Amino acid sequence: MNTIEIETAQKVIIQYELASVGNRFAAFVVDMMILMGILIFLLIVGLQIFDVLDAGFNYYIYITILPVFILYTLVSEILLDGQTLGKRAMGLKVVKLNGDPAAAFDYLIRWAFRFIDIWFSAGSVASLLISSSPNAQRLGGALSGTTVIRKTSTRNFALKDILSISTREDYEPTYPQVTKMSEVDMLFVKKVLDRFKRYKNDAHKRSVIELSNKMSQLLEIEDMPKNKLEFLKVLLRDYIVLTR
Repeated sequence: MNTIEIETAQKVIIQYELASVGNRFAAFVVDMMILMGILIFLLIVGLQIFDVLDAGFNYYIYITILPVFILYTLVSEILLDGQTLGKRAMGLKVVKLNGDPAAAFDYLIRWAFRFIDIWFSAGSVASLLISSSPNAQRLGGALSGTTVIRKTSTRNFALKDILSISTREDYEPTYPQVTKMSEVDMLFVKKVLDRFKRYKNDAHKRSVIELSNKMSQLLEIEDMPKNKLEFLKVLLRDYIVLTR
């Protein structure tokens, strides 16, 4: 599993899983199926309005069908914040490597080089570059400073971690209200703890403090311990025992 670390504007480093060639191809197939459905619908509408031999039908194709086919990806990524419908279905998203939000110009560069990366080379250029690039970038991604990540969280638990977790019978939870949180929320807590364990710098220390304060606010915990790190660990342990 290839990952990438992106530093946010708050100087917090977040780790993402890079989308593989297979992930991106699956998203591409979904997009093509959706696009074909849209184009067929527009074609049927055009045939209801114009005779297939009329000059008006040709204009209709140039004005509606052709622009939709060409601009689908560009418009989708601009409107859906770095996602097409296919990427959204596969849990993928375009992000900037420097942590800044991707701009319309970034999506334009990615879209322009699709003709080289994908269409003119039948995807071979894109596959080769994504597989060989450390940041899984095709040509358009490299020139725009973007890449594609997986938004879905991955859970990495060792067997010893699972076996060491207490059960409800022999464990008294400290914060039973933690069950109000979602699994995604608690996976984020685990990621913050993992990041602090690996990189004990000021940025990650601040993220632990901020997350602790936010969790205490959401769970309405008035008497939060001074040890923020231990507080998050207890919350995570309580959640696992109470929800597994």
